[in-house]
Amino acid sequence: MSAPGVGRAPLTWRVARLVERRVETPTAQTLVLDVSGWPGHLPGQHVDVRLTAEDGYQAARAYSLAAPADDDRIALTVQRVPDGEVSPYLIDGYAEGDPVEVRGPVGGWFVWRTDTTAPVLLVAGGSGVVPLMAMVRARRAAGSRAPFRLIYSVRTPADVFYADELRRRTRDDRGLDVAYVYTRQAPDGWRGEPHRIGPADVNSHGWPPELEPLCYVCGPTGFVETVADLLVGLGHPARRVRTERFGPTG
Repeated sequence: MSAPGVGRAPLTWRVARLVERRVETPTAQTLVLDVSGWPGHLPGQHVDVRLTAEDGYQAARAYSLAAPADDDRIALTVQRVPDGEVSPYLIDGYAEGDPVEVRGPVGGWFVWRTDTTAPVLLVAGGSGVVPLMAMVRARRAAGSRAPFRLIYSVRTPADVFYADELRRRTRDDRGLDVAYVYTRQAPDGWRGEPHRIGPADVNSHGWPPELEPLCYVCGPTGFVETVADLLVGLGHPARRVRTERFGPTG
C-alpha cells in the first residue's frame, strides 16, 4: 500500500477552511484547516496553499504540515514574510470559515514512519522545526518507543515555535530530548554565549554515528548545508541524513 501522497495519481486542489488559529511567536501562527476528503499524510510532508484574488491573480506557496493527520483536519504553522504575497494574508486577513485551496500531501523522502525503531536526530533552524514537530507529535500519538533528540537553533527565546508544548513534551514524553542553540540572544542563566550551531552542539546533543540514527535537518539553505556537512564529517552516512530546505531569511 502506498504512503499518502506517494505513488498516487496527480494531486488535485481541495478547498480548505480555517477552523482554529494559535499564536506561536510574534510573527508566526498555527492554522488548523478543515479539508473535505483529505487523504491523510505522513509526518514530514507538506502542502501547497493557493490564494486567488478577485481579478483572477493566483499565488501559491508550500507549507510543511505541523501535525499528524486528524481525519479531515490539517495544521500549518505560517511565519509572516515581509512583503510576502501569501503569509501576510494567512496571518492577518484569513478569517474563520474563509476558503483557501490546498494540494497535497507532497513529498516522500523527508518523512518519518511510526513503525521505524531506529534512533532519530532532528535538527531545526528557525521555522524549519515545523515538519520535525509533526514527527515529534506523531511519535507520541503512535506510542512509538523510538528515541528522539531535537536540536533547535533559533535567534532568541522569543522565536521558539511551540515553546510551551516542547517544555511539556520534554518533561512527559519518555525518550524525547530537546536542546536549543541561540544565535543572537540566549535566555538568562544560559550557559555559554549565542553562537551558530557547530560540531560541539551536534556531539553533545545528537546521537553517535555508531547507533545509526536517522537524521532529519530542516531550515534555511545555508543552515541545512552546514549541518548536513557536520553530520557527515562526524561519521554519519550521507544516506541516513535527510534534508529539507527553504530560501534564506533575514
